[in-house]
Amino acid sequence: MYKKILILFLFLGPALAMAQSKTSLLDSVKVYREEAQKSSHNLNDRIQYVQKAIAFSKQYNEDSTLLKSRRLLTTLYLQKRDVDTLLKINRTNLALANKINDSVAIGYISNVLGWCHSSKVKSDSAYYYYYNASKVFSNLNMEQNYAEALLNMANIQFEEKDYLGAESNAIRSVRLFQKFPKTEYNLDALWSIYNLLGILSDALGLYDNAIEYHKKALTYSDQIEDHSLYTLYSKSNIALIYKEQEKYSEALKIYRELFQKEEELLEDLSNYALILSDYAFIKHLSGNFPDAEIKTMLSKSYKISDSIQDGFSIMTVALNASEYYLDKKQKDSALLFANRAYTLAKETNSNDVTLKSLLLKSKIEPAEKAKEYLKSYVNINDSLQNKERAIRNKFARIEFETDNLKERNKQIARERMWLIVLSASLVFTLILLYIIISQRAKNKELQLVQQQQEANEEIYNLMLSQQDKIDEARVVEKKRISEELHDGILGRLFGTRLSLDSLNMVSTDEAITNRSKYIEELKHIEHDIRKVSHELNTDFVSGSSFYSIITSLVETQCVAYGLEYDLKNDDTIDWDTVSNKTKIHCYRIIQESLQNIYKHANATRVEISFKQKNNVICLQVSDNGSGFDVSRARKGIGLKNIASRVSEIKGKLTIESNQKNKTTITVKVPV
Repeated sequence: MYKKILILFLFLGPALAMAQSKTSLLDSVKVYREEAQKSSHNLNDRIQYVQKAIAFSKQYNEDSTLLKSRRLLTTLYLQKRDVDTLLKINRTNLALANKINDSVAIGYISNVLGWCHSSKVKSDSAYYYYYNASKVFSNLNMEQNYAEALLNMANIQFEEKDYLGAESNAIRSVRLFQKFPKTEYNLDALWSIYNLLGILSDALGLYDNAIEYHKKALTYSDQIEDHSLYTLYSKSNIALIYKEQEKYSEALKIYRELFQKEEELLEDLSNYALILSDYAFIKHLSGNFPDAEIKTMLSKSYKISDSIQDGFSIMTVALNASEYYLDKKQKDSALLFANRAYTLAKETNSNDVTLKSLLLKSKIEPAEKAKEYLKSYVNINDSLQNKERAIRNKFARIEFETDNLKERNKQIARERMWLIVLSASLVFTLILLYIIISQRAKNKELQLVQQQQEANEEIYNLMLSQQDKIDEARVVEKKRISEELHDGILGRLFGTRLSLDSLNMVSTDEAITNRSKYIEELKHIEHDIRKVSHELNTDFVSGSSFYSIITSLVETQCVAYGLEYDLKNDDTIDWDTVSNKTKIHCYRIIQESLQNIYKHANATRVEISFKQKNNVICLQVSDNGSGFDVSRARKGIGLKNIASRVSEIKGKLTIESNQKNKTTITVKVPV
């Protein structure tokens, strides 16, 4: 029992240790993840905890666990707004997610990569990743994430002046958001989308639609707890549309409402400067306000924007001021502000401001210079239109190529699957053919072995039969000799003794002494002859014939195999009472065992013994060879034959061996 338990431990020990090690690694991963998620730690410490979780995840060697740890690292770097590190981390994450086909992770990671590229003003790459994310979320019915991806795509398209594409994605996004609960987040998203749609309609010249969209945006911002900034942006956008429609009184009404809460406007100086400038210019356009008031407002807005060094507000205020002074025929002031706007526009690549400032300069400068500025304006405008057209085509091309790439990947996957199936079928067919051919060869070999065994058994039966005839002849011969000794020699000797007895009538001392000696000697001869006769009449070789055959077999094979041997027989075994079938199988078991020892054991000595106890004959064959692992070894033909023979005579077979100790085969047969 102890030995069995020890063997079981040796087999299960490494597996249990490995399982414990895996469990320990996973526990470490979970502990460090939990620490990284605690907001009580500072951000750098939390990142270090995640790095440790990633290290243990790599040792744990499961891609899903590693990906989960790495995505937690992404979350922390998003808080740091470290775009370069995020790009590096998430490129690896995306490859890992694709490897394990984790669709949800692919969607989230693509979304992060879209944000990173958008932050670096790489619109085509940003759009590509947002588009991929939108397709994943759409396929997974993750509507919230799908709506957000569409909104991000629309914002990029707006920035690149793909107004129709932006409008399409914004409308798809708003339809989804309208189904969601009215949370602060969703209300903010709805305001953003309608505000974007208003700006897009304005850019497309659909002013009435633009106003309706901005008013719709206000219905959502009014539901947000702190909505002052939302209201400010929407109303100022509506006022600018009224300006383009030349509805100055409507625009002025809005601005008056806004400036009733001037303290709220002053919370954001950049927007305050913009709104103040636009308010001043609309007052100028309405023609109902004094120039001093307008100049004061323009001067104030310019000083504020210049003090905070906000480029966009400086350019907008400068354009308004330039147009105002141009209308007032004050070309020097108009040119000063136009140049200021133009210089900043070139520095910041603000194409719209560049065009507006060039158009102003063409109206301010003398005729020769005006032609140059107007020519530059036309060239840049044409170039921008071509660029915008190319960008619109680029976004469509990104969607088209991405979809084509996915379809191609699916097709490749299908082709690869069929190739794998065909390859597997071919391999399976080859293996099957190999098995069939091998099995046929083994069957032929087995048939030959069986035929050889049958022939050997026939020969052995003939040997036993011949041995029986020899034994019978020996018995007959012994009987004949015994009868001859008893009836012939003993008869004559008995007569001689009687004659010698008669000589006892001679009374001389010498004669008496001689006769006595002869008579005594004759008695000895008679005794010896009787003894010989009795021994001859006893079958003294009875039972020795089978053992002699075994002895001959062992001697012959051990000499051929170069083995030392020790053969022992239990004299209490009466082989004459043992069936021929049992003796044949014992003979063959010894023969097969010796062959196996010679082929596989690398032994130098073999011990064979017969013992009998309680009507059971025990045959034991042991060698001092290398041995083998009984629990793992595949049984060859030899061992199978031995087992089959033992089963035929209703015996019990035991094999004891390992890689370090000798091999012992024990066969117990009832008789």
